[in-house]
Amino acid sequence: MRNKENRKILDRAENLFYRGDYDEALRMYGIVLKECPNLEEARIGAILSDIALENDEEAQALFEYYQVLKEEEQEDAERIIEEMIGSLDDALEKISDLLEGNLFARDESVNGITYTDFKELVELRGSFRRAFEDIMFSTRVVITEKEELLDFLQQLVEHGFNEMAMRYIEGAAVAYPGEEKIQDLIEKIKG
Repeated sequence: MRNKENRKILDRAENLFYRGDYDEALRMYGIVLKECPNLEEARIGAILSDIALENDEEAQALFEYYQVLKEEEQEDAERIIEEMIGSLDDALEKISDLLEGNLFARDESVNGITYTDFKELVELRGSFRRAFEDIMFSTRVVITEKEELLDFLQQLVEHGFNEMAMRYIEGAAVAYPGEEKIQDLIEKIKG
């Protein structure tokens, strides 16, 4: 396959990736890799397309950063991205270990992640938003104390999860009528 044809297929694969058609992007990168198995750009694109099938936000961010590195003609762009992918894999593995193993070993009766363990996850991920997005569809945060609830609600509001915060606040307002911090959060959400 000629260089011109490779470039055309790679450009198509990049466009598909940006549009979120990761299966087709992966297929296009695979076509190039079949002919040129050592072409780093196609290999990185294929890896990121595969990652995007499960975690599109992370993959999109890495892909965009990779494009910037290439535009700046960074010599070791592929190595930089590969290291970042390795870091992402390590972080996801640690999160999986936390959620599946260590957290539940302490208290088998807990049906979710305790707020203390969730805060550890926040620390590991480096941000409340990322940690919460990682778990919001797979488990629930188990809150056992009023202070935990108030802190959790505060974090939800601060990180833009206003609708979810309001659902929690409705229950909290009944459990803790007249709680000033809850009223403050309601006012903050209403803006």
